[in-house]
Amino acid sequence: MATLLDPAARGRVILVGAGPGDPGLLTVRAVEALKRADVVVHDGLIDPRVLDIAPPQAQRISVAKRRARHTLSQEAINALIVAHVKTGAIVVRLKGGDPFIFGRGGEEVEAVRAVGLPVEVIPGVSAALGCAAEAMLPLTHRDHSSAVSFVAGQCKGLTDQDWSGLAGQGRTLVIYMGVATADAIADKLMADGVAPDMPVAVLERGTLEGHRAMRTLLADLGPMVDCERVQSPAIIVVGEVVELSDAQDKLARWARVAEGMSA
Repeated sequence: MATLLDPAARGRVILVGAGPGDPGLLTVRAVEALKRADVVVHDGLIDPRVLDIAPPQAQRISVAKRRARHTLSQEAINALIVAHVKTGAIVVRLKGGDPFIFGRGGEEVEAVRAVGLPVEVIPGVSAALGCAAEAMLPLTHRDHSSAVSFVAGQCKGLTDQDWSGLAGQGRTLVIYMGVATADAIADKLMADGVAPDMPVAVLERGTLEGHRAMRTLLADLGPMVDCERVQSPAIIVVGEVVELSDAQDKLARWARVAEGMSA
């Protein structure tokens, strides 16, 4: 079967991972797909420089999602993609990070296949990998972590999720979409037996202008997020590997400030 990037093949959708933000982290194949796009259906946090790779005449449609505020429902996005593909267009569904890691790419593939249309997926550098690399934070390490897990901090509510055994000594836990529920996340993990002094990092706007990498202890995760006014997009990393990173130690900084005020 010929690749869907064949210019002669019309009427198909290509799910493309745009990576964590920096256009330099796009794959070569992602760039090729964008250059052939007739329609680009994109997430809201895609860097404009990535969108500029598509031909000037290509239609660009934002389906930006924010917490509790969606431009379109997922069902409507699926229908939009299918409608454009049926016209014979090459539709690039451009998604932040990787389409298959909390990107609902699986649902969109199902929707396209259900109507008998061709679809291809081009992976991207996930937010966890891109942000961690920028902060020099190894998600696995022979001396500190032999396992890494990814969870969503808002998916179906924290009470519906079983994180038992995902964080602790020798393990790394990466939490997407967890800024708004940082306090509850810390409480949940400590209730599951994770030590209150487990190192935790918050990686904000990774690979983008204004990015920040901050670390503290699990018990102080919520207060740090509030004090530093952390905003999405950001990921939370829990584990001993955090101590190897370049993330700024906020707990130590606050201690120095407190000492200075009491002097």
